[in-house]
Amino acid sequence: MDVLALATYAFAMCITPGPNVLMVTASGAAHGYRASLPHLLGASLGTGVQTVLVSLGLAALFARHPQLHQLLLWVGCAYLLWLGWRLVGAAALQDRPAGPPLVFGQALALQALNPKAWMMALTTASLFLPTEPQGPGPALLLGAVMAAVNFPSLSLWALFGSALRGWLKTARWRRAFNALMALLLLLTVVQMLLS
Repeated sequence: MDVLALATYAFAMCITPGPNVLMVTASGAAHGYRASLPHLLGASLGTGVQTVLVSLGLAALFARHPQLHQLLLWVGCAYLLWLGWRLVGAAALQDRPAGPPLVFGQALALQALNPKAWMMALTTASLFLPTEPQGPGPALLLGAVMAAVNFPSLSLWALFGSALRGWLKTARWRRAFNALMALLLLLTVVQMLLS
């Protein structure tokens, strides 16, 4: 397995906008980088676990039962739309503080509803998993690389959100930021449904 190629691929997949990127950017903006660390760690470990599970056979289950994959896609998209709706609502509520940042377990569990994370896990396994059986080692390596690359990728976005905190103290900028994040979530849903 070419680990450098895998890490490069993982970086390209993890750094591009999707549900995790949008959520950690918003978390960094609302709570700062340090308070967003449990979210970052949970999302990164969740991405690694998801990749391992897909590599160990979940992809075969999805191939046998495509309706299960379709169901996860629709539930995940519905969840993203709900998050976008909450962001738009948060833009309207000026005096209420933002809800607490996600904790590790919440971010870890959310990967099950993240359509982009499922697609990343499926494509990673199909591109990099050896075709001949070699035990769980290659699947564990794929998951470890995905988790290791995901954390600094998401950290960049959380730091970007955190850098915007000063601007977002103004109600007008906060409304615009939340509306932009909601729009990006909507575009993510459209992209997931069309792919």
